[in-house]
Amino acid sequence: MNLKDIVSQFAIEGEVKDIAPFGGGLINHTYKVTTEGNAPDYVLQNVNVAVFPDIDLLMNNIVEVTGHIRKKLEAANTPDIDRKVLHFIPAKDGKMYYFDGEKYWRIMICIPDCVTKTGVSIESAYIVGETFANFQAMLADIPAQLGEPIKDFHNMEWRLQQLKDAIAANKSGRADEPEVKEILKDIFDRADEYCKAERLYREGKLPKRICHTVMPSFIFSDFGDFLRSAANTTVEDDPDLSKVSFNFDIFKSFTKGYLKGAASFITPIEIENLPFATALFPYMTLVRFIADYINGDVYFHCKYPEHNLVRSRNQLKLTKCVEAAFPQMEAFIAEQLKV
Repeated sequence: MNLKDIVSQFAIEGEVKDIAPFGGGLINHTYKVTTEGNAPDYVLQNVNVAVFPDIDLLMNNIVEVTGHIRKKLEAANTPDIDRKVLHFIPAKDGKMYYFDGEKYWRIMICIPDCVTKTGVSIESAYIVGETFANFQAMLADIPAQLGEPIKDFHNMEWRLQQLKDAIAANKSGRADEPEVKEILKDIFDRADEYCKAERLYREGKLPKRICHTVMPSFIFSDFGDFLRSAANTTVEDDPDLSKVSFNFDIFKSFTKGYLKGAASFITPIEIENLPFATALFPYMTLVRFIADYINGDVYFHCKYPEHNLVRSRNQLKLTKCVEAAFPQMEAFIAEQLKV
């Protein structure tokens, strides 16, 4: 089926004028659907079921979340709601997606005049922190039980087990390389500490909330994953480790915004572990990169044979930089709580 045929399976308004690739996402294939006249334009996506295998669960989560947020915004008489929450269009059979026999598709109204920011400034870090927290705050009382479209995605215990399995199989023989052994020692020396979120959850001390991937997770997912990228002073595959450090100004700005937005729901144990969350995600990404290197580069796209090893060195250095900043982070957070 061509793209116009796909779009015709959804209950959209207007006649289709053009369909063209849209955005720079790495998981789903995305297209902008331009319509004639005054009808809205749309965003069409081919959902990557290799990443999201349960399309019904995925779309149910999204419908529950967007519906809950829309109700909150309506109750607050928020202006211009359609610019603040996505509006998915059902297929003509009533489902929130269409299956063409091979691929799964979904479509939503395109929000016009949006701008994508590819860099992070101190000012924008504050806005992102507050926005993440506001999102979580609006969903703190969602009545629906949401599932996990990507099961155990941010489960550190599971990621370490994947690494142990990779080492045991050693398909590439790379687990025997001296540098890999050194990296593995650094990883397993820290393993117990970096699995504490799962332990705290089992003990009933740490709650799961809805994170931006629209599934239950610890708040550490949004907090730590943003800072892993935004507060690294270079890109995650820079081979020059002298360029890798932790931008504390970005941390301060993001954390200040986050704590402001999260004031209505965040618990003391979550606050106490925000520095841990900041280190957890470079550590988790390190584990994933080195596991893929040992497995023979089967998950992450690599541009050269040692690409995953270079990424691993980079994330290990970042983990150590964040760990060294723990006292500063704790002092800054304590200061913010007094304000």
